[in-house]
Amino acid sequence: MTEPEPARSREQRKHHVLARLRQDDDAWVGTASPSGVPTLVPLSFSWDDDTGVLVMCTRRTNPTAVNVTPTGPIRVTVGHTRDVVLIEGDARVVEGEELPTALGDAFAAKLSWDPRKAPRWVFLLITPHTVRAWREENELPDRDLMTDGTWLV
Repeated sequence: MTEPEPARSREQRKHHVLARLRQDDDAWVGTASPSGVPTLVPLSFSWDDDTGVLVMCTRRTNPTAVNVTPTGPIRVTVGHTRDVVLIEGDARVVEGEELPTALGDAFAAKLSWDPRKAPRWVFLLITPHTVRAWREENELPDRDLMTDGTWLV
């Protein structure tokens, strides 16, 4: 087994997290139904630096959208098991015509797909309240980068 890289500072990890949110296209999204049935799906996303919101899109009838309608808790993971970005937040379901133009344009430009005019699709606007990031065990003690919606660094 190889030695892990030295632990990154919280500042370095926040920079890395924001870079991942700007550059990555896909994330794992976890929700649960009111009766506790879990759902885990991959969804594409865009990140808006100005509002601090993740924008995702799914079909209106998919369990992910149903589970958070009209709002609800959500968990999003970007990266792989040796470079985790874990986001917990609240999702709000928004119909395409109600999506702010800037968010819709950014989503369409990043993903080369614009579902705003398709009635069976809805957007999830995810406001993070917790962000954690770590690569190896040596980064676990300082993995919390955001709590209660406020960056710690």
